Amino acid sequence: MLVRKTNIHDSKFSLFGIRYSAVDYELATSLIMEKAQNRQSYGVSALAVHGLIEGHRNDHLGHKINQIDLVVPDGQPVRWALNSFYKLDMKERVYGPDLTIEVLKKANELALGVFLYGSTEKTLTALARNIATRFPQVRIAGMHTDRFREATPQEDSHDIEKINASGAHIVLVGRGCPRQEVWVSDHLGKVNAVMLAVGAAFDFHAGLMKQAPKWMQNAGLEWLFRLALEPRRLWKRYAVTNSYFIFLFIKRKLWK
Repeated sequence: MLVRKTNIHDSKFSLFGIRYSAVDYELATSLIMEKAQNRQSYGVSALAVHGLIEGHRNDHLGHKINQIDLVVPDGQPVRWALNSFYKLDMKERVYGPDLTIEVLKKANELALGVFLYGSTEKTLTALARNIATRFPQVRIAGMHTDRFREATPQEDSHDIEKINASGAHIVLVGRGCPRQEVWVSDHLGKVNAVMLAVGAAFDFHAGLMKQAPKWMQNAGLEWLFRLALEPRRLWKRYAVTNSYFIFLFIKRKLWK
């Protein structure tokens, strides 16, 4: 079902119950920067197959994800499915790590403040250093490591105050999917900035994890590359989510 809002750029296309925006890097970055310059509370998620299936299988999580303003098709299979069902003719996915770079490029031009939320101190330190090197006009407004548990109400209030007081225009959130999507959804209207859930982008751009070759990314095989790097942690995720995605895709095609 296509859910339409007043602005054509906010049109959403439902894929197994999760509503995606049909945008490319240029449009997504433009929308993000428009909100960021005004320090408007705005949520963004680059959602691949794993997050999509988690949201499909868990109604509560699916509702949280669908509260996010801009959910972009991170994975190639997501793009392929949206194109197949809605004839959207999207030429490329909007990959979270690449979207992060596009946003940082624009933030550098405008000298905006960026807050880093999530992951470990080692990752945040390396990420902040690399951002400063590549994008010297970006102001690192602050950093907060992940507690790897949910914050208490008092801790959460302190986090919100810290982010808002920093003057950040953009909050990069790297808590892992779907924890980061829940955090972004829960802080809409509370954090006065664009909150961008980008997951593995933190480790990639900190230089702590290798990215799949472009040919594997373009072929939708990035999951295989990551599985080879972290088989014990990721085998179950990919075995279940990828298989279920294929099942849902075939079921919908046959039903249509």
